[in-house]
Parts: sequence; C-alpha cells; structure tokens
Amino acid sequence: MTAQELREKYLDFFKSKGHTVIPSASLVPRETDTSTLFTTAGMHPLVPYLLGEEHPGGRRVTSVQKCVRTGDIDDVGDNRHLTFFEMMGNWSFGDYFKKEAIEWSFEFLTGKEWLGLDPNRLYVTTFKGENGIPRDETAIEVWKETFAKAGMDVAIAGENEIIKDKVRIIPLGTEDNFWIAGATGPCGGDTEMFYDTRPEDGPMDGKKFGDLVDSFRLIEIWNDVFMEFNKTIDGKYEKLVKPNVDTGMGVERTLAVLNGKENVFETELFQPIFRKIEELSKIEYGDKSDDEYVKADQQCWVDTRKQFRIIADHIKAATFMIADGVAPLNVGRGYVLRRIIRRAVRYGKLIGIEKNFTKEIAKVVISLHKDFYAELENNENIIFEELEKEEGKFKNTLEKGLKEFSKLSSITAAEAFNLYQSYGFPLEMTAELAKEKGMEVDKEEFETEFKKHQDLSRTASAGAFKGGLQSTGEMEMKYHTATHLLLAALREILGPETYQKGSNITAERLRFDFNYPEKLNPEQLEKIEDLVNQKIQEGISVEMTEMPKSEALKMAKVSFDPAKYGDIVKVYKIGDFSIELCGGPHVQNLSELGRFKIKKEEASSAGVRRIKAVLE
Repeated sequence: MTAQELREKYLDFFKSKGHTVIPSASLVPRETDTSTLFTTAGMHPLVPYLLGEEHPGGRRVTSVQKCVRTGDIDDVGDNRHLTFFEMMGNWSFGDYFKKEAIEWSFEFLTGKEWLGLDPNRLYVTTFKGENGIPRDETAIEVWKETFAKAGMDVAIAGENEIIKDKVRIIPLGTEDNFWIAGATGPCGGDTEMFYDTRPEDGPMDGKKFGDLVDSFRLIEIWNDVFMEFNKTIDGKYEKLVKPNVDTGMGVERTLAVLNGKENVFETELFQPIFRKIEELSKIEYGDKSDDEYVKADQQCWVDTRKQFRIIADHIKAATFMIADGVAPLNVGRGYVLRRIIRRAVRYGKLIGIEKNFTKEIAKVVISLHKDFYAELENNENIIFEELEKEEGKFKNTLEKGLKEFSKLSSITAAEAFNLYQSYGFPLEMTAELAKEKGMEVDKEEFETEFKKHQDLSRTASAGAFKGGLQSTGEMEMKYHTATHLLLAALREILGPETYQKGSNITAERLRFDFNYPEKLNPEQLEKIEDLVNQKIQEGISVEMTEMPKSEALKMAKVSFDPAKYGDIVKVYKIGDFSIELCGGPHVQNLSELGRFKIKKEEASSAGVRRIKAVLE
C-alpha cells in the first residue's frame, strides 16, 4: 500500500461513518494557541471546537494533519521517531464516544476492505487511573466485547504488565495513557493500539509490555483519546459538559507495518531521499549495518545509517516549516528551524557531502508530498531560497568552528557561547559535539553568559545614539505605538484574520511582519497608510489600564505569548481602533507621531509579508 492509498482509505472510511473531511492546518499554530511553537497533533487547530464551539463541518470531522515535534529530536534515527510526520485523525465534538471510536478503530485496522491486519497481532493499552481519575473500565469492556466479536477471548494484564496467556489489554498510567496537547486544555485517558511486527520471534509470554515496545517488536499505530476533562491553569481537571474523541494514527508508522518494513525509514516516504543522499555523498545507505561506523574528519565516530535518517528527517521538516511561513531566526520556531537545518548540514559534512545539498533534498521531499500538500510546490522558490541562504551562511563558518572545537579538551559556557556567536553553532549542536568527545556543556551557565551579552549589547546601543535631536527611547516609543496602528489598519483593510508575525524597531524605522498570502497592491498600501495617518491626525489619546491577565485576554489582542506576562498586565487602548495587551512603551497622544510613510512591502517568508515604514 502506498502512502497516498493509506491517506485516502482512512479519509474514505471515516467519511462513510458520517465525518466531514477537512484539510491539514498549518504547522504554525493559530495566533491564540501559545501552548506550543508548532502544530504537534491534529487536535491543535480544533481546540476551540473541542471546548464547545460549533465546527463548520459538523460534529464529526476527519483529516490528515502535518505535525512537528522536537521533544524527541535526539531519538531521530531509530525506527520510529521523526521530527516531521503526518497524523491521520478523526474527531467527535460531543457526538459519539468510547464505544464507537474503539469499534471503528478495530474495523479499519482489521477489515478486509480496509487495512486487513491480523487481529491476533493486536495489543491495546488503556488508562489505569491516577491523579484522582479512576481506571477506564468502559474502554476495557468495549475492547473485550470488540475482541470477542472477532472470536478472541482476551484478558487484562496486571500491575506488572506481563504478557501471558490471553492478555491483550494492558492498563497503564498517566505518563503513557493520559493525553494533553500542552500545559492546559482538553485532555483525558486514551487507548493505544500496538501491532506485533515480528511474530516469527515466537511467543511473548512472560515478557513485559514496555520491554516489547522498547525492542520495537510492538509498534504503536493508533491512539484514541477520550477527552472528558479540561485542565485549568491551576492544575484542576474539570469535567467537560460534552466529552470529545480525538484520535491519531501515524502515516509513516502504519505504512511500515502494512508493508512489512522494520522501520519508517524503509518506506517509500524516505527511500527516494536516501537515494539522493547516496548520490551526493557517494556512500550507500544500505552498505552499513546499524552497528558499523565510519571515522569522519572531525574525529567523531558516527553511525552513517543514522546520519542518513537525520538528514532526511530534518530537511523534510525544514521544507514543510518554510512552506508554512517559518524563517530561520535565533528565537522561537525560527530557532528550531535554524537548528535542524544546521544539524543536517553538519551531518552532511560528516558523511562527505562537500557542496550545498539541502535544496536538492528538498526537491525530492516536494516531489514525494506535493500531490497531497499543494503548498510545497506553491512555495518551492521560497523553500529553496531559505535553505540555500541558511546553508551558505552556516557552511561559511562550520569548518572554522569545528576546528576551534577540536582544540578544546573541556568546554566552558563562555566557549560554548563563543561557538554560538562566532560560528553560528546552536547550543544543542555544541552539546552534541561535546557529548561525542565525552564532555558536557553547562546549559544554565550558557544562558547566564547569553544574558550577560544581551545586557552589554543594550548598553552599547543606548550609548551609540547619544547627542541626537531625539533620544533613541523617544523614537522607539513612537515607532512602537505606530505598530499598534499598523496592525489595526491591516486587520481593517485585509481582514480580521491578519495577525502580527514579528516586528523590529530601531530609532530610524519600524519593520512589521504579518500573515498574508500574496503581495499587497498599491491601492491596499495606500489605504493602510491613509488609515494610520487619519488616526494620527485625529489626535487620539493612548489610554493604559492595568488589570488581571484573565480579564485582559477577553478584550485585547496579544502579539506575544501571554505566559510571558504577569498576573496583572497593561492594556493599551487607542480609541475604538486598537486594543492590545502590551508591555509598552507608548506615546500619550497620537499627534506626537508625525506622518506615517510606508517605504517598502515585501515577502518575509512563505505566507508572511513585511512592511518597512518611517515616521516623518
């Protein structure tokens, strides 16, 4: 079965069960979701509906969602962990619940017209009850009934998780079988389905479930989450009035199981990428077993097969990130993108790739996925441009940095910061290099060093502008206020779905990034400029009110993560035109700003535009 056939079968199955098929959301979460940098699951874009809002598609929806998770980045290269992956899912918004979800999961997995897997090779986990929440007896009973319909009399594992006799149901605790996307939000116990990938190894009797998973004999292929609670910011679990179902089934893992592959990297979604890496490196992926090594220039012993996997995974993730508007930066999701590109470039060098290669691999990624994710082909020029630019920037200093690192017999936080500042080495890369040489970087000391440098930079910058007609602080305050006006004008002219994606203010100008799919025409720019100047001419006072954050979030737009603010926050109101939660500083009256002039409008990254403007 191909990946495309798998996606289509899944969507067709749930369409037959009354679900509306919806497209994948962006990897960049909606503006109001500050729980994570990237969309890590299909449920992220659906949180408002899981909390009670009505979905345009009704109470049952299904999708194949692109996801990025970086928590397991050090495990990428084994047979199951990926940075980028696709998650098939189906959701019930207060409609069906545990019985239907479990029965349909079993039907899709084992039905001859669907995936046709052998039910005798299936094992499932359920929530055993913890933190004041009882064991999920309902899920256990539904599974027993479902297996019984297939002619299987199954038993439940004890606390020791030992597989013996008829055991097919294994209750596990919060760490394994209680799911929540972030720190707060919809959550609940889940049931996970595992498949025996190596029955030829003989009976599993007497073995512990967790050990069978760790040895990759049992592979998780599906997860049904029963959202019965909403976890509040103070850690309480409140019962939802209408419980929901959120499921996830990985395309890559399921494809591996269906085609009898040992791991996700043996599937059609990676093999063409490996062939390109072979062409570029002149090393064959298959000619080294997982316990063979090759000595690289930097005196590091590396597993070449694992390096192929990391390069393929990271450039695939980077390609999808850039297509959704992420650009390499030193903060936030841009830092994650920069880190994985640079990590891939370093491993490329380790296996002997001398010329720039990330663009060539991205071409293969796009060809593999463009039929289902049209945004890749639509944004391929930006993808190639960002990859080439970042790879070139890093390669210019990579060799020098590696030589500098090779001189070290131990590594201090100051030396790690020097590698970051002078050679562009993300802290995680330096830590990885250090680990390979039996050294360790103190990350807390590194952060202290980093903050010290920031303070010095601010002091130097402040001194550089002394003696001017106006102080840096006064002009930056004016430009800061102007960004509020610009955002409000953009939302009025382009639509309320327009949000800030970044900004940069100096004493000379403002730079403002916002989401928009295409270049603004002269008429739009003129309207935006005129509207800002109209408000300035009206001489509106800028009012500031301090209030509890919970109240502020109900009335004001937020440009940054609300978690960065304290319990009491400042809300800046400019008439009825702009209301934003912000740290300041701002002018007291718009008449202080002068005339607002847009100097340039350009692309910042895929789906993100940039305006540069001045106050005259």
